[in-house]
Amino acid sequence: MGPPGSGKGTISERIVRDFQLTHLAAGDVLRKHIAQKTEFGTQIQAIVSSGRLVPSDVLIPVIHSDIKSTLSSPTTTGLLLDGFPRSIEQAESLESVSNPDVAIQLDVPFQTIVDRIKSRWVHAPSGRVYNLEFNPPKSPGKDDVTGEPLMQREDDKPAVVMERLRVYEGVMNPILDYYKSKNVLQIFSGTESNVIYPEVNKFLQQFIQQLSAAKMKN
Repeated sequence: MGPPGSGKGTISERIVRDFQLTHLAAGDVLRKHIAQKTEFGTQIQAIVSSGRLVPSDVLIPVIHSDIKSTLSSPTTTGLLLDGFPRSIEQAESLESVSNPDVAIQLDVPFQTIVDRIKSRWVHAPSGRVYNLEFNPPKSPGKDDVTGEPLMQREDDKPAVVMERLRVYEGVMNPILDYYKSKNVLQIFSGTESNVIYPEVNKFLQQFIQQLSAAKMKN
């Protein structure tokens, strides 16, 4: 968990790489449906573009379906869920599918996020992300691999980012309290993913060792 632009994608990629988990990002699911113009995608397109959250009664069945499909795969060794839940209702519903072992919150200052996102451009077909300050494309405005034009996602524009952060702040405190009450919440603070991730990695290594030891005892 973390505000939009807090580095969830970057941290998630590294967790998946180092701990062999399957990554399921709610935002990617939404964008896939919008791009494919599915019935669900058409229903949520205006909501996502405006920076608002998709209503739970619309979102939960779609995410639950993806979670069940992932967990039922014989090749899945674990699931990293990114961007869901975003409400107490979603958190409670998740328990009917799978109880999270740990909930990680990325605590990044909002101003850092606004500065970061306004410089972010993407290659829409592949999902490759560039940052004009930290990871610029070799040719301005062009994807390094295909040479195709880059775009700024509608929900990455500064005005929409501020709305997304405002919405996030309003809904996430109850979620953090919810997972804190279940003793599964871990918060990592900072302004750079390269500084935050080593702490996340260290924690997860220790956590998995403890989990394995507990299972052996049982």
